[in-house]
Amino acid sequence: MSTPLKHLISDIDLFSDGALHHPYALFRQLRDLGPAAYLSQQGLWFIGRYEEARTALGDWQTWSSAQGIGLNPVINEAWASALICTDPPVHTEQRKLFMDRLGPRQLKPLDATITQRAEELAERIVQMQTFDAVKDVAQDLPVNVIMDLIGWPEAVRGGLLELANGSFNACGPDNDRMRGALPQLDALMQFVSGIYDAGTLVPGGFGSTIADAAKRGDIPREAAIGLLVGYVVAAFDTTISAMTSGVMLFAQNPEQWDLLRADETLAAAAFNEILRMESPIQHFSRVATRDVDLGEGAVIQVGQRALISYASANRDERHFPYPERFDITRRPLDHLAFGLGNHGCAGQGLARLEGHAVFKALAKRVKRFELVGEPMRGFNNITRNCERVMVRAVC
Repeated sequence: MSTPLKHLISDIDLFSDGALHHPYALFRQLRDLGPAAYLSQQGLWFIGRYEEARTALGDWQTWSSAQGIGLNPVINEAWASALICTDPPVHTEQRKLFMDRLGPRQLKPLDATITQRAEELAERIVQMQTFDAVKDVAQDLPVNVIMDLIGWPEAVRGGLLELANGSFNACGPDNDRMRGALPQLDALMQFVSGIYDAGTLVPGGFGSTIADAAKRGDIPREAAIGLLVGYVVAAFDTTISAMTSGVMLFAQNPEQWDLLRADETLAAAAFNEILRMESPIQHFSRVATRDVDLGEGAVIQVGQRALISYASANRDERHFPYPERFDITRRPLDHLAFGLGNHGCAGQGLARLEGHAVFKALAKRVKRFELVGEPMRGFNNITRNCERVMVRAVC
């Protein structure tokens, strides 16, 4: 394969501690190089401009997931049966199992339950006054709702959350974080396999629907386990990250909280802006099935892997004016935090229900949030998260 043009090559390591802590200036540098930049540290392309990322996400024929979405062969082999690592027609049939349970009509009965739980959560926050946005808000409602929806047995729920935490590190390049996550991910796979084989998933839940499909022969056993593991990892990491980021952003931008408190109909727009500003999944990779000329000398050749960055695209000043500004009146309906096309996040409807309900409930009771110390960032190869964010609720 030919060498990328010199002006498109960058030695930025997006997976160093410093880059994971402060990625956005680096994303901008890479966007400024061209419609794609070549990361010499990892030997792959970076697509970080909005238009190019959106086009790639919507074109699975050109940008295939079937060779895996991770940046190392170990995870791509381990997740070969996972939904996120398949293309149509296999992907289409398996995704239907998700959408039959996670579409708007199917989620409607959960609305009242989620609202009630959000109100109870907000009451607890008022009583606590000082709280951890990660543990006391973000890990509360989303985890409980997802556990109920899938139908995990009560006895295994704590172990699942512990094993799922940080699993996306295994999708990164071959670094210490990736290697450290592999035993944990293997333990999670074995844990879920044991639950599946024991037949202890709660009848009527999303998990039992998948298990029943496998037992009928509609999908292989490995695919069923991959679906269950994939949904646990994605749902926990992404929803927890978005909730935490929302509290942090409102603490840092009190005038935006005042806007939401004055008009709760802004909750949907606010959640979209949170997702745009701090995209929970920063990027996944895909492989080109043909030569792709993106212009300005950026030619990605067949078989080459490209990192498609949702987080960078959502901060692209070519598409979003003043992208560093948190503005809940922006209404960025076209953000890419949930992906796009056939690999758009299957659980985004549930995440939105939860996010809207929590911030509406908090807005009724809390005048403002104040950070207590500096947020403690987590370092993950793929997700943007925090380990702890201490906050004071002023009521």
